[in-house]
Amino acid sequence: MGAPARTRHLAAAISRLVGSDQWRLRLWDGTTVEPAPPARFTIVLREREALDTLLSGLPERAFGRAFISGQIDVEPLEPFLEAMERASSMHLIAGWPRLAVAAAFAGGRAGRGHPNDAEARLQGRRHSRSRDAAAVRHHYDLPPEFYALWLDRTLTYSCAYFERPDVDLDTAQHTKLDLVCRKLRLQPGERLLDIGCGWGSLALHAVEHYGVSALGITLSPRQVAFAERRAAQRGLAGRAEFRLADYRDPLGVQFDAVASVGMIEHVGRRLLHSYADSIQHALRPGGRALVHGITCSPRQVINRTSFVNSFVFPDGELEDVSRVVRSLEESRLEVRDVESLREHYVLTLRHWVRRLEARWDEAVAIAGYQRARVWRLYMSASIVAFRTARIGVHQTLAVRATADGRSGLPLTRGDWYRQHPVATGLGRVDVELPGVATRVPTRS
Repeated sequence: MGAPARTRHLAAAISRLVGSDQWRLRLWDGTTVEPAPPARFTIVLREREALDTLLSGLPERAFGRAFISGQIDVEPLEPFLEAMERASSMHLIAGWPRLAVAAAFAGGRAGRGHPNDAEARLQGRRHSRSRDAAAVRHHYDLPPEFYALWLDRTLTYSCAYFERPDVDLDTAQHTKLDLVCRKLRLQPGERLLDIGCGWGSLALHAVEHYGVSALGITLSPRQVAFAERRAAQRGLAGRAEFRLADYRDPLGVQFDAVASVGMIEHVGRRLLHSYADSIQHALRPGGRALVHGITCSPRQVINRTSFVNSFVFPDGELEDVSRVVRSLEESRLEVRDVESLREHYVLTLRHWVRRLEARWDEAVAIAGYQRARVWRLYMSASIVAFRTARIGVHQTLAVRATADGRSGLPLTRGDWYRQHPVATGLGRVDVELPGVATRVPTRS
């Protein structure tokens, strides 16, 4: 006997939404709707309440609630996300009423699905200082032991740099940190400002290997505490300082170089010029700045109800690289180089997802079931978005020229890419975390 009409109606509505019928639907009672062609993925509704949750909001947010709570699963995840990636936001919104009707026909009840603990609930004016701080804490103030399960040993939470696809993650992140330092052409005795310093990996690398002094700022109290602990463990506390501060806060001193890695995504279009002005004011004449961030198509529309905005980076806004360049130039910074690392982020994310899945039980024990599922879905979706060029990542190098126009830069980029002593070996095992095995074999 075939599936009931209400189940087939639900499957048809989902097929229209994802633009494919090459998938399988399985319900909590064992009922299955099989496709005519081979199934590329299976959507599993593990309980009837999943239908209630699908009726609780707009497409990405409602699906996110159902997936994060475990009411819905997709096996395997990436082919499903590829189908969703091909569907525009307008297509999803237009097709959602049909799915809502089908879900109600299959037993769903409107008004019964509710936000879960992993969903962001921010208050106040968007991109005010207090709301920005709350947004950063929502994402970053999980125990560092959670991130240590799947990041490299330095806890670098941004795109790595792979000289070959088969390079391991620790080497690729080490190479990226070193590439940033070489692009900034750091010299012993200089001062580096790291805006959005994370757990301190770039600042500590620059201090240890390039002889600079560094100030790292972040809005996450946990990141400040952890970065300070790392500096103390490595005997760098006198040269690497970490501070709870907003990029808009006056620092009272100018720097030879400014790095901002993975920060511009949090700024917001309305304040992009304020962000660029802050970098310009922080630099001495002749100083260099490197902005590394995720970018999007110029035609992409900000979706406030997206899964990423609701669960991962609340209030996050991606900008196209031309807008980033224009903002820096309008703040009297001269842009000297722009490099795309899009394919590098695909490789980075594949490492992160594999490592997270390999230590799944530990991730759930540390961060909780819902938060662990947020990261699994978010990073898997990001693989697809970067691979299909829907989003990218760029490093933009700029200088604050002197009054007579001197940039202080050499004529070519050759020194960025020649083999550097720092990148030839990995000997340090980074900070130890209680209950998390972070040691990996070292290489000479």
